[in-house]
Amino acid sequence: MSDKRAATALGMLPDDALHRSLLSSIVDVARAFFGARAASVFLLDEQADELVFEAVSGEGEESLIGRRFPSSTGIAGWVLTTRQPLVLDDVTRDRRFATEAAASTGYTPRSIMAVPLLSGERSLGVLEVLDRPSGERFTLEQSDLLAMFAAQAAIALDLLLRSRAARAALNDDSSDAAALARIAQALLDRGDEDDRRAGAEFLQALERVVTRRR
Repeated sequence: MSDKRAATALGMLPDDALHRSLLSSIVDVARAFFGARAASVFLLDEQADELVFEAVSGEGEESLIGRRFPSSTGIAGWVLTTRQPLVLDDVTRDRRFATEAAASTGYTPRSIMAVPLLSGERSLGVLEVLDRPSGERFTLEQSDLLAMFAAQAAIALDLLLRSRAARAALNDDSSDAAALARIAQALLDRGDEDDRRAGAEFLQALERVVTRRR
């Protein structure tokens, strides 16, 4: 695919910034709703087997985005692996808490409420809410409410992963997705309005095709 055509095809796909903005809104609202000092979304990078800070609100929001650690690390790692929510009043009393990892972020929480981000059978990541300035404890009922936020975050993460997979495939001229993109681009290059519409719809569907082939 030519550079021009690849750029056009990529331009038809949703930008990462759109999904990041949605994730940021989710953690902002979750932090405000629970009166917490921080909230964050971790994304599982399956190839690297690492959890990545994808969105942060409150403590660490200026420095943690993109930071990585092994997927089995700490509370987030346990929630990711078990696919179970967890509420802790005092993390220092729990052996699953990774003290060094927390200290390296510049903020060590006292209490944590964490839920997995699930898409079907896949664990996409983890949503955490940390500490309530009022000193009130997190409850299991609040964990159920946090799961509602997690459902929305999981949708945004899934879209983000689809977009990234499609973009990676389009950058690989030997991939099946790139071949599909060339067909779609040929339709876009033709003068017929129906063909151009079909080409645009083809490119928009590319994310779903790539996801099914992963």
